[in-house]
Amino acid sequence: MDNKLRIAVQSKGRLYEETIELLAEAGIKLTAVKRTLLVPSRNFPVELLFLRDDDIPDSVANGTADLGIVGLNEVLEKEKDVEVVKELGFSKCHLSLAIPKREDYTGLSWFNNRKIATSYPVILSHFLERNGIRADIHVITGSVEIAPGIGLADAIFDIVSSGSTLISNNLVEVERIVESQAVLISPRRRHLSESKREVLDELLFRFDAVKAADGKKYILMNVPRNKLDDVLMVLPGIKSPTILPLANSDWCSVHSVLEEKKLWEIIGKLKNAGAEGILALDIEKMIL
Repeated sequence: MDNKLRIAVQSKGRLYEETIELLAEAGIKLTAVKRTLLVPSRNFPVELLFLRDDDIPDSVANGTADLGIVGLNEVLEKEKDVEVVKELGFSKCHLSLAIPKREDYTGLSWFNNRKIATSYPVILSHFLERNGIRADIHVITGSVEIAPGIGLADAIFDIVSSGSTLISNNLVEVERIVESQAVLISPRRRHLSESKREVLDELLFRFDAVKAADGKKYILMNVPRNKLDDVLMVLPGIKSPTILPLANSDWCSVHSVLEEKKLWEIIGKLKNAGAEGILALDIEKMIL
């Protein structure tokens, strides 16, 4: 039985780059990543189907792909029969309403009888309806932020990441509507075979391992037995440090995992507590 999972992913852009990075960190090696529609892995039963981001929800819903990695904003906009299996924590952004800086914003009622340019008419229409706002939605694909400046709209509803695009077009964000990030999606009503489900479970396990290792360092050191309690008082661990005997029975080796941002502060305290030969290593993957 074929257990290979087909995963639809974005063919270019920031989400594409971060998806490929996640797969690499999860130990999944691809035969190629450019100029090919379908790319298998060399060492794991998955293959990637490269598509436009707005085609991914439909490809998962109709069975062309088993899974998809796409922004939550596209899932909400397309309203296909899919569900979120896992939030992946990268490519974070939000969808917001923005208006020209010169305008005096007085709250949501400001948008009544205004024209709003957007590439996300479904999400916007739902928001306006929930809040009792009557506005004219003007659908634009690409360069939405220029619409107010050339007289096509009074405001925009668009993705905001750093906010630099708004600033360069003399716009200001006034309402944040949707928080988005990359998500792993599956069909809502079509179930994977048992063999494919096993592959998905392993894939999710690897993704969790990558996330757990993010921003952490593996640290090991030699500690005199009579200083061990002092060192353990300093040393935080995911559960508890690992303590191993050395050939010299008066010493032991201590292993643990630390937050990278606290590394040097804790290393200083460990040295003062009696630890020697301290070594900090990057974590590629972490088995939970």
